Amino acid sequence: MVSLPLPSGSPDGLIVSAEEHDFIVLEQRLAPMHKRQVGLHEVGHFICDHEAAPVMSPEASRMLLPGLDPALVHRVLGRDHSQSQAEQEAEYVGSIIGQRISAWTEPRTWSVPPEARDLVERLSALEHPTRRGSNE
Repeated sequence: MVSLPLPSGSPDGLIVSAEEHDFIVLEQRLAPMHKRQVGLHEVGHFICDHEAAPVMSPEASRMLLPGLDPALVHRVLGRDHSQSQAEQEAEYVGSIIGQRISAWTEPRTWSVPPEARDLVERLSALEHPTRRGSNE
């Protein structure tokens, strides 16, 4: 994943496929949580092997962008950025991955002063009902 300031009007993230590597390019100025979701959305496209829609013929691509492989131009510029089934699927897959990643992260712990332990335990029981004792 690469963070770059993308031009105004461009998508917040995109996949760039080179010969040996695939890159996910993310808008550098996004808020961290938004950047994470955009990155996961792009991973969703990659996992689902979504094809880009044709934007120009390979001949036109070679003429206008001679230094770039026409397949690369197609892959980057050709994706439909609407509410198409592929976009919804990528968002769904990215969200599922995000939930799993969060579930894998280590829980945060804080030291609690002795005088606040009872209150913290009661508040924690409200947040996580399965942690409640059998006498509550």
